[in-house]
Amino acid sequence: MEHSLRIGRVASQFPGLLLSGLLVTGLLGGLCGTPLAPAAEQAADPHAWPQFRGPSGQGHAPLARIPLTFDDAHHVRHKLALPGRGWSSPVIADGLCWLTTAIEKVPTAERRAEILQNKLKTNPQAGQLEILESVTLQAVAIDLQQGRITHTVTLFEIPEPEPIHSLNSYASPTPVLAGNRLLCHFGNLGTACVDTEKAQLVWKNRIPVEHGVGPGSTPVVYGDLLIFPCDGTTTQSVVALSIETGTQAWQTRRPPMTGENGDFHKAFSTPLIIRVGDQDQVVAVGAQWVVAYEPKTGREIWRCRHGEGFSNAPRPVFAQGLVLICGGYMTHELLAIRVAGAEGDVTASHIAWRTAKQVPPMSSPIVVGDEVYTVSDQGVVSCLDLKSGEAHYRERLGGNFSASPLFANGHLLFCSRTGEVSIVPPGPTWHEPVKNQLDSGVLASPAIYRDSLVVRTEKSLYVIAE
Repeated sequence: MEHSLRIGRVASQFPGLLLSGLLVTGLLGGLCGTPLAPAAEQAADPHAWPQFRGPSGQGHAPLARIPLTFDDAHHVRHKLALPGRGWSSPVIADGLCWLTTAIEKVPTAERRAEILQNKLKTNPQAGQLEILESVTLQAVAIDLQQGRITHTVTLFEIPEPEPIHSLNSYASPTPVLAGNRLLCHFGNLGTACVDTEKAQLVWKNRIPVEHGVGPGSTPVVYGDLLIFPCDGTTTQSVVALSIETGTQAWQTRRPPMTGENGDFHKAFSTPLIIRVGDQDQVVAVGAQWVVAYEPKTGREIWRCRHGEGFSNAPRPVFAQGLVLICGGYMTHELLAIRVAGAEGDVTASHIAWRTAKQVPPMSSPIVVGDEVYTVSDQGVVSCLDLKSGEAHYRERLGGNFSASPLFANGHLLFCSRTGEVSIVPPGPTWHEPVKNQLDSGVLASPAIYRDSLVVRTEKSLYVIAE
């Protein structure tokens, strides 16, 4: 109730801002500086969900009036079986939802044994890896009004793709909408641009990188550039491609890594573009370091060593002058970094606080008001004071979690790998969640379009609305 009143007070004081979900999100989050939306957020559709975690990249849709209780028999406007497999999240504009997917061809038992012997004999993770004969990577468009697939665009056909971890997919990075362009990234399998009006391939490119367990990092748009990390086991960098042509605009190497084991140097995080004062920065978390770059040129602005963590997957969030990052495996820490005046190596000077309890290695944090929330792999929700990092509560939802939380209709949504969606109000006091069940596991983060909740499960695409 208190949170609803806070929304009402903001709306009454700034009525013109009701047209911009991004600006309202900024006010409710108490942002100092602004996370920047990609070009599609400025497009004709003010309701667009153009990138991973929405217009601001931080999982906020506070004005969406989505249902808080639902199942297959209630409030499901459409439920559509999806082809192939993929954990990429939906992106939406002009009533079309775009997804990437992987059509997999499984090898015979004999062929699988041959691949294991020839390619993975010395790999200690071989038992956790998925092996395919071939994979076809596609972009799929769904009409949300009619609940049907309208376009399927084949982007890449890959024979004997590198094996991936069993929790990963070949279509895990989320695409980005920028005007009439859909930018689809599949790590070292390639990057492609689709004309959404013609449903045709515009260009393709491939930046080599050794992921170790498959692709994971989602790109971000800045102006006419597509920016993404290439944090592999052998080399680590951040790359920008021209959206118009797909040619490389810049590539910047990461700071030096300690240790000889390349598996401890990889990462899978998605960058966040923020504005600090009058300067735009793209914040990219990698193994051991988080670095802010100048988006147009790739010039490093500041760096901060977060520890020995690696395989970082959560996206950073930015609120009240603090960038919050998850340190990854090995350390499992959540850090808050002050960005005002940050320049050069700020490890010793700009870390405001850090905590190591129940920090997620995959799900991203979310900030609402003066609190930051996380959900761990094991289903523990933590609510921390944003300024101090002190815990208000840690409570167990149960289950396992990979998807990032969403804030909509005054509530937080947490989606589990078994398809359970838990809904709780924000605030420093814990409330028992409302639990809703979908048909299968959720590893993709949910999206919002107008007053509809759009969720990709392992089997289906749900459009949930009153």
